[in-house]
Amino acid sequence: MKIMAASDIHGSRRFCSQLVEAYKRERADKLLLLGDILKQGFSSGFGETGEDDVTSMLNNLSSSIVCVCGNGDWPINQQRFNFPCMDDYTLLRWGRYTIFATHGHRYNEHNLPPIPFDILLHGHTHVPAWREHEGYLYLNPGSVSLPRGGSKNGYLIMEENVFTWKDLAGNTLFCYSRPK
Repeated sequence: MKIMAASDIHGSRRFCSQLVEAYKRERADKLLLLGDILKQGFSSGFGETGEDDVTSMLNNLSSSIVCVCGNGDWPINQQRFNFPCMDDYTLLRWGRYTIFATHGHRYNEHNLPPIPFDILLHGHTHVPAWREHEGYLYLNPGSVSLPRGGSKNGYLIMEENVFTWKDLAGNTLFCYSRPK
């Protein structure tokens, strides 16, 4: 199964549109959204939002979306979407791995989840990351709309044991292959 992981859209119509185009181009099986979908509670920093447009674009992909709640997401968001988006985390079985997917404001490298997992996947920091730890792999796709630390607006593709960070145009920024 090919998974596209993305985080921190923050209500940007422009960057969400680019993400949807990338999702279609990648032909991923699932779009895993790691929270902070809409702008609520956050100053966008890019001067444009389109929460109704973002909602519509994502609802058109609802059968392919798995989503978790971010610290900027409010319970009212659930009424806007045709897919569940208010859980703090989700567990995904991906081949022989269990992925613990969350936003990152509660569970992260410094506050590990209380249940077993092989891959810890979260956004929140807006900085792409990949680190092997004893017992698990930590991954962060960065931010769709507001990248930090010199990173690009982008996403993560997970396929087999290969993890590829790409910008929204589809250019490979970094590729990490985990030993089998």
